[in-house]
Amino acid sequence: MKIVLSGGGTGGHVNPALAIAGTVKAHEPDSEISYIGTPKGIENKLVPLAGYTLYHVEIQGLKRKFSLSNLKTAWLTVTSVFKAKKLLRKLAPDIVVGTGGYACWPVVKAAHKLGIPTALHESNAIPGFAVKMLEKDADRIFINFEETKKALKYPYKAERVGNPMRGAFEMQDREAARQELGIDGDTVCILSYGGSMGAEQVNNEILAVMRDYSSKEPNVRHLHATGAIEWPIASVQFKDMGLDKYPNLNLVEYIYNMPQEMAAADIVICRAGAMTLSELALMKKACILIPSPNVADNHQYKNAKVLADKGAALVFQESELTEGKLTEAVRSLASDSEKRKNMADRISQFAVNDASERIYTGLSELAKQN
Repeated sequence: MKIVLSGGGTGGHVNPALAIAGTVKAHEPDSEISYIGTPKGIENKLVPLAGYTLYHVEIQGLKRKFSLSNLKTAWLTVTSVFKAKKLLRKLAPDIVVGTGGYACWPVVKAAHKLGIPTALHESNAIPGFAVKMLEKDADRIFINFEETKKALKYPYKAERVGNPMRGAFEMQDREAARQELGIDGDTVCILSYGGSMGAEQVNNEILAVMRDYSSKEPNVRHLHATGAIEWPIASVQFKDMGLDKYPNLNLVEYIYNMPQEMAAADIVICRAGAMTLSELALMKKACILIPSPNVADNHQYKNAKVLADKGAALVFQESELTEGKLTEAVRSLASDSEKRKNMADRISQFAVNDASERIYTGLSELAKQN
């Protein structure tokens, strides 16, 4: 199979594409896989590392408020499709897959115009702007949330397959992870983080939880990752609060063995990106979600609300985190194993264990129609 993947802007768009690529390669080692992104997106780091050839088409997002940059966007909207057509004629793929972000818009649009079968993958509960603009041109739309169909104009094209994932999340075992980490059976493990770069308010709230709760509970093991940007400030605060004296508390910049730590955790406190929620569901984790307010269309909150409405997660917007509120939520959840089990069982209903395989099957069927 010859396949072109496209998506960019954030890892949440690129990593699903790379997971799909890995599955295609596993089934068809001789397959030819190419990636088309933008010159500035995170795909420029992730795609070459994964071993795939990366091509560029210049396109940028539309500003919601009046901006002169929208004039450039209008120009690129026309020229980027022309350039994408030229690239696709050269690559001659059997199928083109877009995983969201404005990077995939000209590529999927061009593929449709050239008569190449197209598919989209949408990780979020509410489809992003690019997917909404492209759903008419797509032959199939793979989705992570069943609720996404309600927001599509062509829901008959949609199939819930879950989120394709890279790494070891699908292979981790809770007891094995705890044994490898040297964690006693009765220890309640709390894992918290606010993203690879960090989030100031999340760090402040977690430090308060550590001060007012975790440090006072010797049977609690609390690991928190501050993120790269926030590490210098948060690490000083951690020491100023005297929290470095407690052996059951650990503050780090980044967690390099995240699948293992998540497997061992009893409670996870984090943002609500689509990939993160898929990992939590797959690993059956009781969780407290603090959606980022700094994302397009507030999609993290919309993702989290789907889980909260089913009793599968506790959700707090940053504006709701008045003093002590998160600490009380953690204390309540940590002291009630039955409540944690109930939440874990409910979030597991959102898990799809074979997302990548389902997508591969769908793409194979679509490619054969070409």
